[in-house]
Amino acid sequence: MWIRGKLAVTMLKKIGKYEIIRELGKGATSVVYEALDPFVNRHVAMKVVFAEALGDKEHGRRYRKLFLTEASLAGKLSHPHIVSIYDAVADDEASYIVMEYVDGSTLEQYSRPEHLLPINKVIEIVFKCTKALDYAAKQGVIHRDIKPANIMLSGGENDIKITDFGAAQTSATETTQITGIGSPAYMSPEQVKEQPLSHQTDIFSLGVVLYQMLTGRLPFQANNNYTMIYQIINTPAPRPSDARPEIPRQLDAIVERALQKNITERYQSWEEFSRDLVAVFGNLQKPEKNIPDSEKFNVLRQLTFFKNFADTELWEVLRITTWHKHLPNHVLIKEGDIGKSFFTIAAGEVKVTKQDKLLNVLRAGDCFGEMAYLGKKQFQRSASVTSSTDVTVIEIKSEALAQASEIVRHHFNGAFLEILVDRLSMANTRLSQLLADKNISVF
Repeated sequence: MWIRGKLAVTMLKKIGKYEIIRELGKGATSVVYEALDPFVNRHVAMKVVFAEALGDKEHGRRYRKLFLTEASLAGKLSHPHIVSIYDAVADDEASYIVMEYVDGSTLEQYSRPEHLLPINKVIEIVFKCTKALDYAAKQGVIHRDIKPANIMLSGGENDIKITDFGAAQTSATETTQITGIGSPAYMSPEQVKEQPLSHQTDIFSLGVVLYQMLTGRLPFQANNNYTMIYQIINTPAPRPSDARPEIPRQLDAIVERALQKNITERYQSWEEFSRDLVAVFGNLQKPEKNIPDSEKFNVLRQLTFFKNFADTELWEVLRITTWHKHLPNHVLIKEGDIGKSFFTIAAGEVKVTKQDKLLNVLRAGDCFGEMAYLGKKQFQRSASVTSSTDVTVIEIKSEALAQASEIVRHHFNGAFLEILVDRLSMANTRLSQLLADKNISVF
Protein backbone atom coordinates (compact mmCIF):
# COMPACT_ATOMS: atom_id res chain seq x y z
CA MET A 1 0.00 0.00 0.00
CA TRP A 2 2.76 2.44 0.96
CA ILE A 3 4.49 4.06 -2.00
CA ARG A 4 7.68 5.97 -1.32
CA GLY A 5 8.32 9.39 -2.77
CA LYS A 6 6.44 12.67 -2.96
CA LEU A 7 5.20 12.15 -6.50
CA ALA A 8 4.16 8.53 -6.16
CA VAL A 9 2.16 9.11 -2.97
CA THR A 10 -0.20 11.53 -4.69
CA MET A 11 -1.32 8.73 -7.01
CA LEU A 12 -2.84 6.71 -4.15
CA LYS A 13 -6.61 6.16 -4.23
CA LYS A 14 -6.86 4.56 -0.82
CA ILE A 15 -4.81 4.50 2.40
CA GLY A 16 -5.99 1.99 4.94
CA LYS A 17 -9.76 2.21 5.01
CA TYR A 18 -9.73 5.86 3.85
CA GLU A 19 -10.65 6.78 0.28
CA ILE A 20 -8.54 9.66 -1.06
CA ILE A 21 -10.56 12.50 -2.62
CA ARG A 22 -8.01 15.20 -3.36
CA GLU A 23 -4.74 16.70 -2.24
CA LEU A 24 -5.10 19.74 0.02
CA GLY A 25 -1.48 20.69 0.47
CA LYS A 26 2.09 19.44 0.55
CA GLY A 27 5.14 20.30 2.62
CA ALA A 28 8.71 19.10 2.97
CA THR A 29 7.78 16.17 5.23
CA SER A 30 4.13 15.35 4.51
CA VAL A 31 1.14 15.70 2.24
CA VAL A 32 -2.43 16.39 3.40
CA TYR A 33 -5.44 14.86 1.66
CA GLU A 34 -9.16 15.25 1.91
CA ALA A 35 -10.45 11.69 2.30
CA LEU A 36 -13.61 9.77 3.09
CA ASP A 37 -14.00 7.45 6.05
CA PRO A 38 -16.53 4.97 4.58
CA PHE A 39 -17.27 3.37 7.96
CA VAL A 40 -18.95 6.54 9.28
CA ASN A 41 -19.43 8.33 5.93
CA ARG A 42 -17.37 11.30 7.13
CA HIS A 43 -14.94 13.55 5.29
CA VAL A 44 -11.58 13.77 7.04
CA ALA A 45 -8.16 15.31 6.52
CA MET A 46 -5.22 12.90 6.33
CA LYS A 47 -1.66 14.01 7.00
CA VAL A 48 0.58 11.38 5.40
CA VAL A 49 4.24 11.58 6.37
CA PHE A 50 6.83 10.82 3.69
CA ALA A 51 8.81 7.70 4.56
CA GLU A 52 12.09 9.37 3.58
CA ALA A 53 11.41 12.24 6.00
CA LEU A 54 11.16 9.89 8.96
CA GLY A 55 14.26 8.08 7.78
CA ASP A 56 16.32 11.22 7.22
CA LYS A 57 19.65 10.89 9.06
CA GLU A 58 19.84 14.54 10.11
CA HIS A 59 16.23 15.43 10.92
CA GLY A 60 14.34 12.12 10.97
CA ARG A 61 14.34 11.82 14.76
CA ARG A 62 12.79 15.27 15.14
CA TYR A 63 10.14 14.62 12.48
CA ARG A 64 9.23 11.31 14.10
CA LYS A 65 8.88 13.02 17.48
CA LEU A 66 6.56 15.65 16.00
CA PHE A 67 4.48 12.96 14.34
CA LEU A 68 4.20 10.83 17.47
CA THR A 69 3.33 13.84 19.65
CA GLU A 70 0.43 14.82 17.42
CA ALA A 71 -0.67 11.21 16.97
CA SER A 72 -0.72 10.69 20.76
CA LEU A 73 -3.51 13.28 21.05
CA ALA A 74 -5.97 11.18 19.04
CA GLY A 75 -9.28 11.29 20.89
CA LYS A 76 -7.88 13.32 23.79
CA LEU A 77 -8.85 16.91 22.92
CA SER A 78 -12.55 17.46 22.35
CA HIS A 79 -13.33 21.15 21.94
CA PRO A 80 -15.37 23.00 19.28
CA HIS A 81 -12.40 25.26 18.50
CA ILE A 82 -9.71 22.55 18.30
CA VAL A 83 -9.35 20.27 15.29
CA SER A 84 -10.22 16.74 16.43
CA ILE A 85 -7.76 13.92 15.80
CA TYR A 86 -9.65 10.72 15.02
CA ASP A 87 -6.99 8.14 14.19
CA ALA A 88 -3.26 7.63 13.77
CA VAL A 89 -1.18 4.87 12.22
CA ALA A 90 2.59 4.39 12.28
CA ASP A 91 3.91 1.19 10.72
CA ASP A 92 6.12 -0.07 7.92
CA GLU A 93 3.43 0.50 5.28
CA ALA A 94 2.29 4.00 6.17
CA SER A 95 2.48 6.76 8.78
CA TYR A 96 -0.49 9.09 8.88
CA ILE A 97 -2.81 11.07 11.13
CA VAL A 98 -6.55 11.32 10.46
CA MET A 99 -8.21 14.48 11.69
CA GLU A 100 -11.31 16.62 11.39
CA TYR A 101 -11.74 18.12 7.93
CA VAL A 102 -12.11 21.89 8.09
CA ASP A 103 -13.52 23.61 5.04
CA GLY A 104 -11.86 26.98 5.36
CA SER A 105 -8.60 28.91 5.34
CA THR A 106 -5.97 29.90 7.87
CA LEU A 107 -5.60 33.31 9.49
CA GLU A 108 -2.53 34.05 7.38
CA GLN A 109 -4.52 35.96 4.76
CA TYR A 110 -6.04 38.16 7.49
CA SER A 111 -2.63 39.03 8.91
CA ARG A 112 -1.63 41.26 6.00
CA PRO A 113 -2.17 45.04 5.86
CA GLU A 114 -4.35 44.84 2.74
CA HIS A 115 -6.73 42.25 4.17
CA LEU A 116 -7.32 43.06 7.85
CA LEU A 117 -10.56 42.11 9.58
CA PRO A 118 -12.67 44.60 11.58
CA ILE A 119 -11.40 45.01 15.13
CA ASN A 120 -14.46 43.36 16.67
CA LYS A 121 -13.95 40.28 14.46
CA VAL A 122 -10.32 40.04 15.52
CA ILE A 123 -11.29 40.18 19.19
CA GLU A 124 -13.93 37.53 18.60
CA ILE A 125 -11.44 35.16 16.97
CA VAL A 126 -8.75 35.64 19.60
CA PHE A 127 -11.32 35.23 22.40
CA LYS A 128 -12.26 31.81 21.02
CA CYS A 129 -8.57 30.92 20.82
CA THR A 130 -8.12 31.80 24.51
CA LYS A 131 -10.96 29.47 25.47
CA ALA A 132 -9.67 26.62 23.32
CA LEU A 133 -6.11 26.95 24.61
CA ASP A 134 -7.37 27.22 28.19
CA TYR A 135 -9.17 23.91 27.66
CA ALA A 136 -6.03 22.34 26.19
CA ALA A 137 -3.89 23.58 29.09
CA LYS A 138 -6.32 22.05 31.58
CA GLN A 139 -5.85 18.74 29.73
CA GLY A 140 -2.10 19.08 30.21
CA VAL A 141 -1.36 20.26 26.65
CA ILE A 142 0.66 23.36 25.69
CA HIS A 143 0.59 24.02 21.93
CA ARG A 144 3.99 25.78 21.58
CA ASP A 145 3.45 26.69 17.92
CA ILE A 146 0.57 29.20 17.91
CA LYS A 147 0.66 31.30 14.74
CA PRO A 148 -1.84 32.36 12.03
CA ALA A 149 -0.98 29.32 9.88
CA ASN A 150 -2.16 27.01 12.68
CA ILE A 151 -5.53 28.72 13.25
CA MET A 152 -8.23 28.02 10.69
CA LEU A 153 -11.47 29.83 9.93
CA SER A 154 -14.36 27.45 9.36
CA GLY A 155 -18.07 27.95 8.79
CA GLY A 156 -18.75 31.58 9.67
CA GLU A 157 -16.02 34.13 9.14
CA ASN A 158 -15.08 34.15 12.83
CA ASP A 159 -15.54 30.46 13.71
CA ILE A 160 -12.09 29.06 14.39
CA LYS A 161 -10.23 25.77 14.74
CA ILE A 162 -6.73 25.46 16.20
CA THR A 163 -4.66 22.80 14.47
CA ASP A 164 -1.17 21.25 14.29
CA PHE A 165 -0.25 20.07 17.79
CA GLY A 166 2.94 18.40 16.55
CA ALA A 167 5.15 20.64 18.68
CA ALA A 168 2.91 20.36 21.73
CA GLN A 169 4.15 19.67 25.23
CA THR A 170 1.92 17.25 27.10
CA SER A 171 1.85 16.10 30.69
CA ALA A 172 2.67 12.59 29.45
CA THR A 173 5.89 13.63 27.70
CA GLU A 174 9.12 15.28 28.69
CA THR A 175 9.00 19.06 28.99
CA THR A 176 12.09 19.86 26.95
CA GLN A 177 11.45 21.91 23.87
CA ILE A 178 11.73 20.56 20.33
CA THR A 179 14.24 22.95 18.81
CA GLY A 180 14.38 24.14 15.22
CA ILE A 181 10.62 23.93 14.70
CA GLY A 182 8.40 26.84 13.64
CA SER A 183 9.10 30.52 13.21
CA PRO A 184 10.85 32.46 15.99
CA ALA A 185 8.53 35.40 15.25
CA TYR A 186 5.78 33.86 17.43
CA MET A 187 7.95 32.36 20.17
CA SER A 188 7.98 33.65 23.74
CA PRO A 189 11.22 34.84 25.38
CA GLU A 190 11.37 31.69 27.50
CA GLN A 191 10.81 29.54 24.42
CA VAL A 192 13.68 31.01 22.39
CA LYS A 193 15.89 30.64 25.49
CA GLU A 194 14.84 26.95 25.66
CA GLN A 195 13.65 27.36 29.25
CA PRO A 196 10.84 25.31 30.87
CA LEU A 197 7.47 26.32 29.43
CA SER A 198 3.97 26.75 30.79
CA HIS A 199 0.67 27.86 29.24
CA GLN A 200 2.05 31.42 29.36
CA THR A 201 4.22 30.71 26.33
CA ASP A 202 1.00 30.20 24.31
CA ILE A 203 -0.38 33.41 25.80
CA PHE A 204 2.65 35.29 24.44
CA SER A 205 2.33 33.65 21.02
CA LEU A 206 -1.37 34.45 20.82
CA GLY A 207 -0.48 38.04 21.76
CA VAL A 208 1.75 38.13 18.67
CA VAL A 209 -1.11 36.77 16.55
CA LEU A 210 -3.47 39.41 17.99
CA TYR A 211 -0.95 42.15 17.22
CA GLN A 212 -0.47 40.93 13.65
CA MET A 213 -4.20 40.61 12.95
CA LEU A 214 -4.80 44.12 14.24
CA THR A 215 -1.97 45.80 12.34
CA GLY A 216 -0.87 43.51 9.51
CA ARG A 217 2.68 43.43 10.84
CA LEU A 218 4.67 41.54 13.44
CA PRO A 219 5.50 43.25 16.75
CA PHE A 220 9.14 42.22 16.37
CA GLN A 221 10.64 42.66 12.90
CA ALA A 222 14.15 41.83 11.73
CA ASN A 223 16.13 40.72 8.69
CA ASN A 224 17.30 37.50 10.35
CA ASN A 225 16.33 35.16 13.15
CA TYR A 226 19.16 36.24 15.46
CA THR A 227 17.99 39.86 15.46
CA MET A 228 14.40 38.70 15.81
CA ILE A 229 15.27 36.65 18.89
CA TYR A 230 17.15 39.60 20.40
CA GLN A 231 14.07 41.80 20.00
CA ILE A 232 11.76 39.18 21.48
CA ILE A 233 13.96 38.98 24.56
CA ASN A 234 14.88 42.65 24.97
CA THR A 235 12.74 45.07 22.93
CA PRO A 236 9.21 46.21 23.91
CA ALA A 237 6.64 45.89 21.13
CA PRO A 238 5.21 49.12 19.66
CA ARG A 239 1.56 49.88 20.45
CA PRO A 240 -0.86 48.46 17.87
CA SER A 241 -2.64 51.83 17.72
CA ASP A 242 0.56 53.40 16.38
CA ALA A 243 -0.07 51.45 13.17
CA ARG A 244 -3.89 51.55 13.30
CA PRO A 245 -5.17 54.63 15.16
CA GLU A 246 -8.76 53.38 15.57
CA ILE A 247 -7.57 50.59 17.89
CA PRO A 248 -8.85 51.34 21.43
CA ARG A 249 -6.21 52.07 24.07
CA GLN A 250 -7.76 49.31 26.15
CA LEU A 251 -6.80 46.85 23.41
CA ASP A 252 -3.27 48.29 23.36
CA ALA A 253 -3.06 47.43 27.06
CA ILE A 254 -4.21 43.85 26.44
CA VAL A 255 -1.55 43.31 23.76
CA GLU A 256 1.10 44.89 25.97
CA ARG A 257 0.29 42.58 28.87
CA ALA A 258 0.18 39.46 26.67
CA LEU A 259 3.63 40.35 25.27
CA GLN A 260 5.38 40.99 28.56
CA LYS A 261 8.88 39.49 28.62
CA ASN A 262 8.61 38.60 32.30
CA ILE A 263 6.00 35.89 32.93
CA THR A 264 5.12 37.47 36.30
CA GLU A 265 3.93 40.57 34.41
CA ARG A 266 2.21 38.64 31.63
CA TYR A 267 -1.36 37.32 31.91
CA GLN A 268 -1.28 34.64 34.58
CA SER A 269 -4.31 32.77 33.21
CA TRP A 270 -6.31 32.40 30.02
CA GLU A 271 -9.37 33.51 31.98
CA GLU A 272 -7.80 36.92 32.63
CA PHE A 273 -6.93 37.28 28.96
CA SER A 274 -10.42 36.36 27.72
CA ARG A 275 -12.16 38.54 30.31
CA ASP A 276 -10.23 41.62 29.18
CA LEU A 277 -11.08 40.90 25.54
CA VAL A 278 -14.81 40.79 26.35
CA ALA A 279 -14.53 44.11 28.19
CA VAL A 280 -13.19 45.83 25.06
CA PHE A 281 -16.50 45.34 23.21
CA GLY A 282 -18.14 48.01 25.34
CA ASN A 283 -15.64 50.60 24.11
CA LEU A 284 -15.92 49.91 20.39
CA GLN A 285 -17.48 52.80 18.48
CA LYS A 286 -19.58 50.67 16.15
CA PRO A 287 -20.87 47.59 17.95
CA GLU A 288 -22.41 44.88 15.84
CA LYS A 289 -26.18 44.55 15.52
CA ASN A 290 -25.78 40.86 16.33
CA ILE A 291 -24.38 39.89 19.71
CA PRO A 292 -20.81 38.54 19.32
CA ASP A 293 -20.21 34.95 20.44
CA SER A 294 -17.62 36.12 22.95
CA GLU A 295 -20.20 38.34 24.66
CA LYS A 296 -22.79 35.56 24.57
CA PHE A 297 -20.35 33.12 26.12
CA ASN A 298 -19.49 35.59 28.88
CA VAL A 299 -23.18 36.13 29.61
CA LEU A 300 -23.87 32.40 29.80
CA ARG A 301 -20.95 31.90 32.15
CA GLN A 302 -22.42 34.48 34.56
CA LEU A 303 -26.01 33.20 34.56
CA THR A 304 -27.05 30.96 37.46
CA PHE A 305 -28.99 28.72 35.07
CA PHE A 306 -25.74 27.63 33.39
CA LYS A 307 -23.57 27.38 36.53
CA ASN A 308 -22.99 23.63 36.13
CA PHE A 309 -22.09 23.76 32.42
CA ALA A 310 -18.44 23.32 31.41
CA ASP A 311 -16.97 25.70 28.82
CA THR A 312 -17.19 23.12 26.03
CA GLU A 313 -20.86 22.59 26.88
CA LEU A 314 -21.54 26.34 26.77
CA TRP A 315 -20.15 26.45 23.22
CA GLU A 316 -22.62 23.73 22.34
CA VAL A 317 -25.40 25.79 23.94
CA LEU A 318 -24.41 28.73 21.73
CA ARG A 319 -24.81 26.56 18.63
CA ILE A 320 -28.38 25.50 19.49
CA THR A 321 -29.71 28.85 20.72
CA THR A 322 -31.02 32.05 19.16
CA TRP A 323 -30.64 35.38 20.93
CA HIS A 324 -33.22 38.17 20.70
CA LYS A 325 -33.37 41.75 21.97
CA HIS A 326 -36.79 43.32 22.64
CA LEU A 327 -38.10 46.67 23.78
CA PRO A 328 -40.50 47.02 26.75
CA ASN A 329 -44.08 45.70 26.34
CA HIS A 330 -43.11 43.09 23.76
CA VAL A 331 -45.15 39.87 24.08
CA LEU A 332 -42.73 36.94 24.08
CA ILE A 333 -45.29 34.25 24.90
CA LYS A 334 -49.06 34.55 24.51
CA GLU A 335 -51.46 32.60 26.68
CA GLY A 336 -53.20 29.86 24.71
CA ASP A 337 -50.62 29.66 21.91
CA ILE A 338 -48.86 26.41 21.06
CA GLY A 339 -45.18 26.60 21.96
CA LYS A 340 -42.11 24.74 20.73
CA SER A 341 -39.44 26.88 22.40
CA PHE A 342 -38.38 27.84 25.89
CA PHE A 343 -36.39 30.88 26.98
CA THR A 344 -33.74 32.03 29.43
CA ILE A 345 -33.44 35.72 30.26
CA ALA A 346 -29.94 37.04 29.58
CA ALA A 347 -30.70 40.64 30.61
CA GLY A 348 -33.71 42.69 31.63
CA GLU A 349 -37.04 41.82 33.22
CA VAL A 350 -40.33 40.23 32.13
CA LYS A 351 -43.74 39.81 33.76
CA VAL A 352 -45.81 36.63 33.71
CA THR A 353 -49.59 37.11 33.56
CA LYS A 354 -52.65 34.88 33.35
CA GLN A 355 -55.95 36.42 32.31
CA ASP A 356 -54.30 39.82 32.82
CA LYS A 357 -53.40 39.02 36.44
CA LEU A 358 -49.75 39.28 37.45
CA LEU A 359 -48.30 35.92 38.49
CA ASN A 360 -44.58 36.58 38.62
CA VAL A 361 -41.67 38.81 37.63
CA LEU A 362 -38.62 37.13 36.11
CA ARG A 363 -35.11 38.51 35.73
CA ALA A 364 -31.70 37.58 34.27
CA GLY A 365 -31.00 33.88 34.73
CA ASP A 366 -34.67 32.91 35.05
CA CYS A 367 -36.27 30.51 32.59
CA PHE A 368 -39.79 30.40 31.18
CA GLY A 369 -41.71 28.24 28.71
CA GLU A 370 -39.72 25.14 29.63
CA MET A 371 -42.82 22.89 29.50
CA ALA A 372 -42.44 23.04 25.69
CA TYR A 373 -39.42 20.79 26.24
CA LEU A 374 -40.37 18.91 29.39
CA GLY A 375 -43.83 18.05 28.01
CA LYS A 376 -42.21 16.16 25.09
CA LYS A 377 -44.98 17.39 22.76
CA GLN A 378 -46.54 20.60 21.50
CA PHE A 379 -47.53 22.51 24.60
CA GLN A 380 -50.28 25.09 25.01
CA ARG A 381 -49.01 28.15 26.84
CA SER A 382 -50.77 28.59 30.17
CA ALA A 383 -49.70 32.21 30.68
CA SER A 384 -48.38 35.24 28.82
CA VAL A 385 -44.88 36.66 29.18
CA THR A 386 -44.25 40.33 28.34
CA SER A 387 -41.07 42.38 28.60
CA SER A 388 -41.15 45.02 31.35
CA THR A 389 -37.83 46.56 30.29
CA ASP A 390 -35.37 46.21 27.43
CA VAL A 391 -34.62 42.49 27.48
CA THR A 392 -32.29 40.00 25.89
CA VAL A 393 -33.69 36.48 25.80
CA ILE A 394 -32.09 33.20 24.76
CA GLU A 395 -34.44 30.98 22.78
CA ILE A 396 -33.91 27.21 22.68
CA LYS A 397 -36.15 25.14 20.43
CA SER A 398 -37.17 21.88 22.10
CA GLU A 399 -36.19 19.80 19.07
CA ALA A 400 -32.72 21.41 19.01
CA LEU A 401 -32.11 20.54 22.66
CA ALA A 402 -33.39 17.02 22.03
CA GLN A 403 -30.53 16.60 19.52
CA ALA A 404 -27.88 18.01 21.87
CA SER A 405 -25.30 15.86 23.62
CA GLU A 406 -26.40 13.80 26.60
CA ILE A 407 -24.35 15.86 29.07
CA VAL A 408 -25.87 19.13 27.86
CA ARG A 409 -29.41 17.72 28.16
CA HIS A 410 -28.52 16.42 31.62
CA HIS A 411 -27.45 19.89 32.75
CA PHE A 412 -30.61 21.47 31.31
CA ASN A 413 -32.77 18.93 33.12
CA GLY A 414 -30.90 19.65 36.36
CA ALA A 415 -31.41 23.39 35.93
CA PHE A 416 -35.11 22.87 35.20
CA LEU A 417 -35.45 20.76 38.34
CA GLU A 418 -33.91 23.50 40.48
CA ILE A 419 -36.32 26.04 38.98
CA LEU A 420 -39.35 23.81 39.64
CA VAL A 421 -38.26 23.24 43.25
CA ASP A 422 -37.83 26.99 43.78
CA ARG A 423 -41.24 27.71 42.27
CA LEU A 424 -42.94 25.07 44.42
CA SER A 425 -41.26 26.52 47.50
CA MET A 426 -42.45 30.02 46.59
CA ALA A 427 -45.96 28.72 45.95
CA ASN A 428 -46.03 27.03 49.35
CA THR A 429 -44.85 30.22 51.03
CA ARG A 430 -47.55 32.27 49.31
CA LEU A 431 -50.21 29.71 50.19
CA SER A 432 -49.13 29.74 53.83
CA GLN A 433 -49.28 33.54 53.90
CA LEU A 434 -52.73 33.48 52.30
CA LEU A 435 -54.05 30.98 54.85
CA ALA A 436 -52.49 32.93 57.70
CA ASP A 437 -54.15 36.15 56.51
CA LYS A 438 -57.52 34.37 56.58
CA ASN A 439 -56.80 32.71 59.97
CA ILE A 440 -57.17 29.24 58.45
CA SER A 441 -55.36 26.43 60.21
CA VAL A 442 -54.00 23.47 58.27
CA PHE A 443 -53.74 20.10 60.09
